[in-house]
Amino acid sequence: MATTRINDTNSGRSRTVAFRAMRNPQLIIGFGMIGGMAFAAAVLPHLLGLDPQAVDPLNRLKAPSLAHFLGTDNFGRDLAARILAGASTSLRLAASVTLLAAAIGVAVGILASFSRLLDHVLMRICDGLMAIPALLLALALTATFGPKFSNLLIALVIVFVPGIARLVRARALALRSETFVEAAVAMGASDLHIMARHIFPNVLSILAVQVTFLFAETIVIEAALSFLGAGVPPPAPSWGNILYDGKAAIAKAPYMVLFASTAMVMTVVGLTLIGDGLRDLVDPRSGPQPEASWSKRLLRLVLPCTKEGERE
Repeated sequence: MATTRINDTNSGRSRTVAFRAMRNPQLIIGFGMIGGMAFAAAVLPHLLGLDPQAVDPLNRLKAPSLAHFLGTDNFGRDLAARILAGASTSLRLAASVTLLAAAIGVAVGILASFSRLLDHVLMRICDGLMAIPALLLALALTATFGPKFSNLLIALVIVFVPGIARLVRARALALRSETFVEAAVAMGASDLHIMARHIFPNVLSILAVQVTFLFAETIVIEAALSFLGAGVPPPAPSWGNILYDGKAAIAKAPYMVLFASTAMVMTVVGLTLIGDGLRDLVDPRSGPQPEASWSKRLLRLVLPCTKEGERE
């Protein structure tokens, strides 16, 4: 009977979360933008027969047309094919970096919260890495390892692990003072059991929000590194490589920079909307109330507040 009641409670909570997610426009729009970008990158090149490496010197820097609906670059390569292939490269790299950095950061953060010695050692290493700007550290690491996809993956994981580790450590330290954790300690539960059963599930909420912003930051840093020649090595398609090629021909073919930067901005905006939506889902007090209509929200943005907090 008790088990049935617990299952009904969990099912009710799941339905509540799903209902709030469906009422969250930021989450829906963000997932729609990222899902559309991923679908286009995976399906359209095969469906339309686009080859990002095919060179056509006779059609260099051609404006958008029926043959090349986003135009061609300075080597005659189809720009639409290269932008879609660059989206695949960026999304694959960002997903890999996010998963690895989150896994390592969670492990480091939780371990540091349970051991004073590990806390001093690991957090000082994290502080040293975080003292260096992310782009500068990634540039130094890729210059050391060499411009290669796998090396870029390792470098970006090293860049992002310290921030996640410190975030998880702070949350884990706060959870260790909670009543349910103290009760588990009093009952003789091992540290490993407490980490896996009580700490890890309760850090996933803040982690889910953080990784979306990390995903977006990875895309921006990868494009910056590729633009500087330290990221994905050419002629492999990458948004940063397209921007670098477009820089030399911006007077004659500004569409190269325009289309590549638009694709990158749309992806980052979509990921930011997902992060904001997840934050509102995790903590409803941080976002708009579900019952507020779009007209009321727009009215709140437009009309000034009086001293009593009411709209004029």
